[in-house]
Amino acid sequence: MILEPVHSIELSEIRAARERIAKTIVRTPLIRLELGPEFPEIRLKLENLQPINAYKLRGAANAVAMLPEADRKRGVWTISAGNAGQGVAYAARAAGVSCTVVVVETAPKSKLGRMKALGATLIPVPYEVAWKALDERSFPGVGGTFIHPFDDDDFIAGHGTMGLEILEDAPEVAAVIASIGGGGLITAVASAIKPLRPEVKIFGAEPETAAPAALSFEKGSPQVFPNWKSSFVDGAGGQSVFPRMWERMKPIVDGSLVVTLEETKNAMRLLAEKARIISEGAGALPLAAALTGKAGKGPIVAVVSGGNIDLQKFSELIAS
Repeated sequence: MILEPVHSIELSEIRAARERIAKTIVRTPLIRLELGPEFPEIRLKLENLQPINAYKLRGAANAVAMLPEADRKRGVWTISAGNAGQGVAYAARAAGVSCTVVVVETAPKSKLGRMKALGATLIPVPYEVAWKALDERSFPGVGGTFIHPFDDDDFIAGHGTMGLEILEDAPEVAAVIASIGGGGLITAVASAIKPLRPEVKIFGAEPETAAPAALSFEKGSPQVFPNWKSSFVDGAGGQSVFPRMWERMKPIVDGSLVVTLEETKNAMRLLAEKARIISEGAGALPLAAALTGKAGKGPIVAVVSGGNIDLQKFSELIAS
């Protein structure tokens, strides 16, 4: 498959996406996390409050809306650990088109159940198979129009609407932190914020068990992460940084902060205790990164990207 060259996502594309998806998504609140003077000043962008409990609905709604009628009629399919699949399934159902998701077989039951409830056909596969299919943009036996869950201009433009909201609600923001899985979210937020406020730092957050973006920023080129391990942080931390996504991230993202699994659990507990927020692992990574102090004193916006986690698993993690 010959792909169009990577291009910078323009503010005009993000603003057009905002109009397009306004009736589908929620403009999520930005709340202050009160921790005390010894901590950085942190605000939480609550994307866990989207109708699918994750930010992916922004990009999916825009991507499905942008499809030509002929492509829609063929049905759509995507590859996901759960949240992108829910987003595409939700947008597809609203558009009256069929949806198939090649899903990572270890995805939480809550994500699998939601995708089924939204009418998606699920094909469970091991993580390695899903990651390979993402790179190849194909999967045996699956037809229809493929929507890439991060390396897609319309997906990224949809996510960028979050960046516009952050600047409107916190014009004094000094840094924004968002988890990196494939890199679509961090690219989107940076694409919205950097043209308007170039001095704002944009940092990714990754778990120590899967931090290819941090390694890529260290080496100056897209890297495969050695000794990749799966963890409860299923929505972030890829096996590698795809070269196309590195091309997108490198000019506008300031780096990626690595946090331990223990720090991530502590952030999940803190979100529950202080703000009554149920966050999945990837949603808590940015708060964990902010608490290390590596992003400065703030104001820092930590993007709580999703809250799709099985409640029993969540209880076990924050109790341990």
